[in-house]
Amino acid sequence: MKLKEGMFAVKLYELEQQYGRMQSRLQICQQDDHKKIRQELQKAADEYKENELLLKSNVESSRSLAVAALAEAQLKYSQRVKNILEEEMPEYLYSETGTKEGKMAEAAGLYAEYAIDFAVQSMKYALMAALKAIDAQMNADDKEQAQDGKSA
Repeated sequence: MKLKEGMFAVKLYELEQQYGRMQSRLQICQQDDHKKIRQELQKAADEYKENELLLKSNVESSRSLAVAALAEAQLKYSQRVKNILEEEMPEYLYSETGTKEGKMAEAAGLYAEYAIDFAVQSMKYALMAALKAIDAQMNADDKEQAQDGKSA
């Protein structure tokens, strides 16, 4: 893919759309009633499960070893974090003071903050990966131009 074609334009557009949807959903949900929050939570959980199935499919059937390895790493991370949130976090809370509900709310808030921090870190890593890809493409283009210059 050539640089002029905007190697990452589609992915950046997808990222922007996802961020916009997340931001809107959070803003709306913070003003909604409890029933609506639970509906949105179920919807988000369903979307998460769909993505997890897609990752599993990529691990099992990808023709690219690199794609399979990356999908497997995402899947392992996803499963580990889910385990912490759903199974281990309640155990961590029993040793802390305060009401069980209050501790769960605080822990869930901290978890959400960490997830957002991780998303920011992922964006920084994505930037580095994109810059490496652009650099590699430029190196290939430079080499091709140099070879074309020698043969002319």
